[in-house]
Amino acid sequence: MADYNRWMNTKLYEAAGQLSDAQLRQDRGAFFGSLYETLNHLAVADTIWLQRFAQHPALGGLQEAMQGFPKPTSLREPMAASFAELWDYRTRLDAVILQFAQQLTPAHLAETLRYANTSGKPQARNVGALLQHFFNHQTHHRGQASTLLFQAGVDVGVTDLFTLIPNEV
Repeated sequence: MADYNRWMNTKLYEAAGQLSDAQLRQDRGAFFGSLYETLNHLAVADTIWLQRFAQHPALGGLQEAMQGFPKPTSLREPMAASFAELWDYRTRLDAVILQFAQQLTPAHLAETLRYANTSGKPQARNVGALLQHFFNHQTHHRGQASTLLFQAGVDVGVTDLFTLIPNEV
């Protein structure tokens, strides 16, 4: 899923890079309004989750990797001032996600993560289930982003995870 995440984000950002800043920021009636704000939301949500995962004592490598990243307090907090900066941020974040995924073991997935949600309410949930949510959330909003791009006249192309599954014939 980390490979798929990076592949799709690269496709989205390359497609979005064909639009002007005004087109990227145009309110298109999506949940986060514009394509830019949708991409920003993905970056901020991924950052929030990675910061939470990094708090787990067994995931020390992630804690180190996340030291240079902010600790957002809102799902709409700006992660960058421009599309180019957001793309760079996304690229760095995807590298962390890949590194994190490679260090995970079945034992990590069985652990419980204790954290506070954005409202400050304590939570305790299974790491494996939270990772499923993490990747599903990305897919959900990337679907919205590809629709926004299509409405703006840009075709992202194939987006199916199936494309990355090797054919064993």
